[in-house]
Amino acid sequence: MIGTLGILGAGRVGLVLARLAADAGMAVLLAGSGDPALIRASARGVGATALTAREVAEQADAVILALPLGKYRSIPADALHGKLVIDAMNYWWGSDGIRPELDDLRTTTSETVQAYLSDARVVKALSHVGYHDLEDDARPAGAADRKAIAIAGDDPADLDVVARLVDALGFDPVIAGPLSAGIMFEPGAEAFGADVDAAELRAMLARFPASQRGIRVARARSGGGPTSGGF
Repeated sequence: MIGTLGILGAGRVGLVLARLAADAGMAVLLAGSGDPALIRASARGVGATALTAREVAEQADAVILALPLGKYRSIPADALHGKLVIDAMNYWWGSDGIRPELDDLRTTTSETVQAYLSDARVVKALSHVGYHDLEDDARPAGAADRKAIAIAGDDPADLDVVARLVDALGFDPVIAGPLSAGIMFEPGAEAFGADVDAAELRAMLARFPASQRGIRVARARSGGGPTSGGF
């Protein structure tokens, strides 16, 4: 289990995840985009300690990326050498700008992040549920109304660690497949934004190949269709 969890990004998602992790008994380290003093009070309010991004990366057992995806190259990649990194980011052209490398149906945004963080181990998770649902819907294991969160990653051991983290935060983990399967719960997919239980989330993931977006992805990856997501 993760003892010390780092979170890069002190916006709404980062603060909610910090509180859930602290409530679950983890030490939480939180970094914003600037001086840690600027978020110290907010961090303390959710049970976290404010540090620089580099300090968080170096000191945490695992790190959640909860910053705007367009800023992924600002992440201190060298400080994440050998670390488990949980990608909770999504591509939004309105805030990230038009970024062809983030809008390519032949790959996923998490694979792009993994290529940048070449010495880290990236798992996509905590990305398809809104911060308000994360905040309101966390439930203890076994609760009848417990919601689910999808996970995608290439290493079975890392998937197990992230699944246990998701469970500790109050949600049922659903493993979607390898990191490339993260496209099934990126923006534009049925599962994106879904606040549903594990059975329904599995059904949504199973429907993806036959969905309009799933067909476009398959065509792009076979070389028979447009490669962009259409923004």
